[in-house]
Amino acid sequence: MKKFFSFAWETIKLVAVALIIVLPIRYFVFQPFFVSGQSMEPNFQNGNYLIVDEISYRFKEVERGDVVVLKFPLNTSQKFIKRVIGLPGETVEIKEGKITILKDGNSNVLDEKYIPEYNKTIGEMKITLGEKQYFVMGDNREFSYDSRKFGFLLENDIIGKVLFRAWPVKEIGIFSAPNY
Repeated sequence: MKKFFSFAWETIKLVAVALIIVLPIRYFVFQPFFVSGQSMEPNFQNGNYLIVDEISYRFKEVERGDVVVLKFPLNTSQKFIKRVIGLPGETVEIKEGKITILKDGNSNVLDEKYIPEYNKTIGEMKITLGEKQYFVMGDNREFSYDSRKFGFLLENDIIGKVLFRAWPVKEIGIFSAPNY
């Protein structure tokens, strides 16, 4: 009986230590996220299991091209996955299938190699972002509900950056943002 209690006590201690280590990491550093829907195809598909880095934006700025998980601005209980296109202080112009970033008198047409030619951005709009505002879009431009519909995204609504794809097995890998 003494061995049983000793074993039980050791098991309880092991579980407690594991929870003390794992739970803070899970809730404050990395978070799992399942892709739901087709708004990020062809780069992320429905059912992909991703690991989201929740801490790095506390130490560095959000960059154009980052794929982020965010709280949907019109219903913050919902989470979306989108790509950052426009940064604070910039003007985003969509015209003739191209996205142009305007800032301080300079203009830059984005070279979006991650989007197939047939999936170019449709419609026309121009929006200037204020402090701590971002413009985000899905990679599947025709079927993405994004900043073209709901407007800018506030910095506080960004949960974290997609760091790693853990599922499906054939696509496991670290995700990195494109260079523009």
